[in-house]
Amino acid sequence: MTELPGMDVAALDQYLHAAGVPRRGELHVELIGGGRSNLTFKAFDDESAWVVRRPPTSGLTPSAHDMAREWAVTSALSSTDVPVARAVAFDAEGLVLGAPMTVVEFKAGRIVRNRADLDDLSDAQIAANGRELVRVLARLHAVDYRAIGLERFGKLEGFVARQVATWFRQWERVKTRDLPDVEALHAALVDAIPARSDSTIVHGDYRVDNTILSNHDVGLVLAVVDWEMSTLGDPLADLALMCAYRQPTFDAVLGEPAAWTSDRYPSPDALVELYARESGRDIVHWDFFLALANFKLAIIGEGITYRALLGSSAGIGAQLAADATGEFVAAGLRAVKGTAAR
Repeated sequence: MTELPGMDVAALDQYLHAAGVPRRGELHVELIGGGRSNLTFKAFDDESAWVVRRPPTSGLTPSAHDMAREWAVTSALSSTDVPVARAVAFDAEGLVLGAPMTVVEFKAGRIVRNRADLDDLSDAQIAANGRELVRVLARLHAVDYRAIGLERFGKLEGFVARQVATWFRQWERVKTRDLPDVEALHAALVDAIPARSDSTIVHGDYRVDNTILSNHDVGLVLAVVDWEMSTLGDPLADLALMCAYRQPTFDAVLGEPAAWTSDRYPSPDALVELYARESGRDIVHWDFFLALANFKLAIIGEGITYRALLGSSAGIGAQLAADATGEFVAAGLRAVKGTAAR
C-alpha cells in the first residue's frame, strides 16, 4: 500500500476493532483529495466505510484544527434536522495517529468542488443547490444549542471581538511578508465591532464543497462536513463568509477554479435575501461582517502558503494562495468603509 503521511493503517485497524466498530475483511485507507487544512481519509473494508480526519502533519496552529470541536458538534447535531455524518469514534489523545482524530460514517454522495464539477448540471440544478445550501445554513442557525447540550460550545459574549483578535493573531503566526493593509483592516474592524450580536451554532467555513450532496439530486444536502472551525457565534459571520467565498479571488486559495465562485450560482445579494427569508433574521451590520469575512480569507490564503513553505501536504500549488491575500484585504477595507455592494 502506498505510504500515506499522517496515517497508520495498522494502528487504525486495531483501534476500530478495540472500539467495537463492526468490521468485515481487510481495512484499506486512501487519502481523500481537496482538503487544505485537516487531512481526510476514507477507510473501508468489505462491508463498511468511514471518514477519518486529523490535523495536518506540519504548520499547526492552536485553534484551526480542533478535532474535539468537530466531534462535539457533529455528535450533538445528529439529533437535529441539520444533515451530518454519524459520529463513530474519537481519539482525543492522538494515540493512534500521533494527533487527535475523528471517525464518522462515510456518506456516499456527490462533492462539488471545482468548476468542472458543474459541467453536467443545468442552471436550474445549480440554482436549486444554492437554495438548499442557504436553507441548511438557516436550519443550523435555528438549532437550540442548549437543548442539544452545546451551551458550553463557545463563549456567548464577545464573539465578534474575539474573532477580530484571533484572526489577527493568526496573521502574526502565518504571515510570510509584511502587509500594512492587513494592520489597517484590523484597526478598522476593531473600530467597527457591533455592540451586540446574536449567538447560534456557526459552522465557520460554509460553502458548497464542505457539503456532500445526493448523487441523484444536488438540491439535497446529505451531510455538512469540515466542522473544525465551528463554535457559538453570530450567524451573520457564517453568511458573510459564504458570500465572500463567491469572489473569483478564492480560486487562488483553492488552487483551481472553484465551483462556488462560478457565476452560475446565485449572487451574494440573492444568497443574503434568501437567507433573510428562510431564517427570519434581520441583516444588520452587514458591512462589518463582510469585511471580517474578507479579513479571514486573506489570512487563510496566507496560512496555506505558510504550511506549503514548511513542506506539509497542503497541496500542489498552495504557495500561490497568498497571491489572493492583498485582494481580500482590499475587499475588506472597501466593505468596512461601507462601499462594498450587498
